[in-house]
Amino acid sequence: MKVIGYVRVSTEEQAQGGHSLGAQDDKLKKYAALYDVELIGVLEDAGASAKSLDRPGLQKALAMLRNGEADGILVAKLDRLTRSVRDLGTLLEEFFHERAGKCLLSVADQIDTRSAGGRLVLNVLMSVAQWEREAIGERTSAALQHKIAKGERVGRPLYGFVLNQTGITPKGKPIYELIEDPRQQAGIKRMHELRHAGLSLRDVAAHLDREGFPTKDGKPWQAATIRQILGRR
Repeated sequence: MKVIGYVRVSTEEQAQGGHSLGAQDDKLKKYAALYDVELIGVLEDAGASAKSLDRPGLQKALAMLRNGEADGILVAKLDRLTRSVRDLGTLLEEFFHERAGKCLLSVADQIDTRSAGGRLVLNVLMSVAQWEREAIGERTSAALQHKIAKGERVGRPLYGFVLNQTGITPKGKPIYELIEDPRQQAGIKRMHELRHAGLSLRDVAAHLDREGFPTKDGKPWQAATIRQILGRR
């Protein structure tokens, strides 16, 4: 069986030896030799997040599966491939279910989707990982809401607003109030006008740049940012 190896590190992980591309590559080669699997190559994504499947190395590996150049993908650990249950479901549906005829092999997780048991283990592991991330997100959200309820400032103001210092606490900490920024509010109004005129988000971004409406960070406007602002109440 011919498999294509895939390795990935995020920007934060690049300095960690256990997650390095070299360490992953070594594990793949040892696994292939031990289980008599033909490793036809190793593709990599350096400094890439697993939040989406839109990664050059991974897309090339998937293309090799589609074209019949490889019978499966070999990874050092499942989270090198994806951390999303939804993305995993997409991969399982298109490539790794029994009828698709392709397999996913994971060294650390001892996963081999050539069997029904391997596919079951894969689904269980990813469901648990998704639950853990959502639980962490809920705890973080609860902590932030508690701070907000106490009147503490959390994060930077949304587009359209700025902080105005009104005084100092007895402990020497600044006191702020949230006020509207006229220029940014005008930018929001302009976004709505352009969208109502039928312009796409990308065209709205181009108009805002040409007309000199500033972003929070001083960078050019992005369609995703405009969508987020227009979606606010």
